[in-house]
Amino acid sequence: MKRWMKYIRPYRSAFILGPLCMIVEVLGEVLMPKFYAMIVGNVKLELGGGRGSIAYVVGVAALMVLTALLMMAGGIGGAYFGAKASVNFASDLRMDIYKKIQKFSFANIDRFQTSSLITRLTNDVTQLQNFVNMLLRMFLRTPGMLIGALVMSILISPQLALILAVSIPLLLLLLLFVVKVGFPRFTAMQGKIDALNNTVGENLTNIRVVKSFVREDHEIDKFNVANGDLKEAALAAMNVMIFIQPIMMLIMNLTTLAVIFFGGRMVVLDGFPIEDFTALLTYITQILMSLMMITMLFMVTSRAIASAGRITEVLDEKLDLDDENAKEKDRRVTRGEIEFRHVGFRYYKNSPDEVLSDIDFTIHAGETFGIVGGTGSGKSTLVSLIPRLYDVDGGQVCIDGVDVRDYSLAHLRDGIGMVLQKNLLFCDTVEGNLRWGDETASAEALTAAAEAAQADNFIRTMAGGYAADIERGGANVSGGQKQRLCIARALLKRPKILILDDSTSAVDTATEAKIRETFRTSLKDSTKIIIAQRITSVMDADRILVLDDGKIAGLGTHDELLANCPAYKEICTLQFEGKEEAQNG
Repeated sequence: MKRWMKYIRPYRSAFILGPLCMIVEVLGEVLMPKFYAMIVGNVKLELGGGRGSIAYVVGVAALMVLTALLMMAGGIGGAYFGAKASVNFASDLRMDIYKKIQKFSFANIDRFQTSSLITRLTNDVTQLQNFVNMLLRMFLRTPGMLIGALVMSILISPQLALILAVSIPLLLLLLLFVVKVGFPRFTAMQGKIDALNNTVGENLTNIRVVKSFVREDHEIDKFNVANGDLKEAALAAMNVMIFIQPIMMLIMNLTTLAVIFFGGRMVVLDGFPIEDFTALLTYITQILMSLMMITMLFMVTSRAIASAGRITEVLDEKLDLDDENAKEKDRRVTRGEIEFRHVGFRYYKNSPDEVLSDIDFTIHAGETFGIVGGTGSGKSTLVSLIPRLYDVDGGQVCIDGVDVRDYSLAHLRDGIGMVLQKNLLFCDTVEGNLRWGDETASAEALTAAAEAAQADNFIRTMAGGYAADIERGGANVSGGQKQRLCIARALLKRPKILILDDSTSAVDTATEAKIRETFRTSLKDSTKIIIAQRITSVMDADRILVLDDGKIAGLGTHDELLANCPAYKEICTLQFEGKEEAQNG
């Protein structure tokens, strides 16, 4: 409860006023049958030749109208404050979940599917919002009406009220069944929502691939399976209510019939007042309806508990990467010298096999450093350790002589520009995407970065130029254009360390050569790390690292590696021979 109080405390007035307003409505509901009985009794007296009074009836009727108006005000107030409290509760909770996800490392995100995080951030929070709203409206109203109607029933006729001693325990047993059976089924249903969201998200993200391979039918079948699984899980959860509701209605109707039967006999044989009998029937109905509302509340509670557990998993997720124990939080990257000191790394910590093993070398400040190696050799993993996208399992990665774990994450990553292997653009304008590098950059700086990345020419041909919209994932630009925009974004940051992870693979060699020339002139004081499949992309680097199966196979200049590194020589031979064959062919 302590966790949730954080989201209740700022809106305590709404959390208090909402239930209090509902109490006003409850008092009206409890009093209305009594007023009605008073009118019926007075009319009966007048019809029977007694001392009935029209003025008395009018007075009680006026009191009923006033009570109805107060009930309306209480109902509106309860609904308003309930909505205000629940919506703000959900908004603050959603923000905290989102902030926590932003702190996740790649390893943290790997433990949750993206679709599951989206479901927890949206659907699960909505379930809690609905629960809070319903709770505020029912928390005092339902038990208040139950207790009030029960007391009035006992006061009118203790004998007839005893009928409830049979029906109420039966209804409470049904509530216990709802909690025991409903909770695990709702948990399973939320998991199926995750799976469906994952299927939809994957399809929409890769829709061009789906269409190009004419795999629409396959995707429809896959969606049908996920949708069917969700349907079955939802039916299994809803079947609890489908099964419970008719039984509850049967108990309620049997209780009402019993009251009518025994109460009718009392009216006919014992002279039980008809007005009290009428009021008693209303109170019995209110009691049974209260129990029905409690059942509904328990259903919503079961689903909310399942969602709360999933949300708690995210909020309680232990961050793999943080800077709480950083010793140099105020320090910034100033030179860009990088040292790998006998580094070892595993993606799966229980695995005996390392992705990187005993990596030990230094990249000098301002150096252009190339990295080559076969697919799966660990190139991307290696550079991901520099900005702490992952943490080493053994050894150290140091920048300017300081372990990267001793920097604050903000200062560390602020000094590093990275163009990832998978180039990502956001739904924004060209300018908006570039400003990720520096949101305060001038228009001249934006243009200069784009020119350096050889992107300015094609940007100006787009409708709107720098104000042109980029579709989701950069779908409306080519692969090479996307790479150049990402490079421009990184250049605008003017980082001390620039990492290019195979980020010019879709760019022609002439354009790539111009980009490399920019690195030599505009970023001569920055350390530049270039991962490439093409030897021509790195052969002019100051030094080149060759990785093979997570180990260092060679380190040196292009000429040194040709002479001393068989793995590098093999790569060169394959690429250059293939190029010659293509030209001769």
